[in-house]
Amino acid sequence: MQLNQYVSTVQQQLGVAAEAGGPDARELSDRLTAALESTVRLVLLEALSDAASEITLELAPASVEVRLRGRDPEFVVTSPPAASDFEAVTERSGQPLRQAREELDGGSTSRTTLRLPDHLKLQVEVAAGVEGLSVNSWLIRAVADALNGSISPQRTNRRDPGEQHFTGWAR
Repeated sequence: MQLNQYVSTVQQQLGVAAEAGGPDARELSDRLTAALESTVRLVLLEALSDAASEITLELAPASVEVRLRGRDPEFVVTSPPAASDFEAVTERSGQPLRQAREELDGGSTSRTTLRLPDHLKLQVEVAAGVEGLSVNSWLIRAVADALNGSISPQRTNRRDPGEQHFTGWAR
């Protein structure tokens, strides 16, 4: 998606408004126009990201993400896996799959930026897809499970807190 036309429109509208103010206003407009481009792009990206989040809530378990390629955003739509994948996950976890809306409707939400290594992000995307959730909904569930002490089937290989385990070299 090209943002240049939207940025140019805002810059042109600023110029038109400055024309009514005389030469000082036009000079100020010219100086502001250069600095305005990055701000307008950032605000547009934030609006697109918010829109993608709202659309994802309506499409769950499918999801929409906004990714930045160079200076322009692109939308990535992820479809839910096949019904057979849903049945396999239900058998393993014993939990209902489509809880995205209920988890998010529990109260107000906060925006948090999470930086993941690419290999970990790929694993999260795969796990979310298998469970039929968006990445955001899957991360919400994972955080809630971690805070509530729930153990998902994928995490059963962890040791109990009282279990002793030693590693190292012995002579």
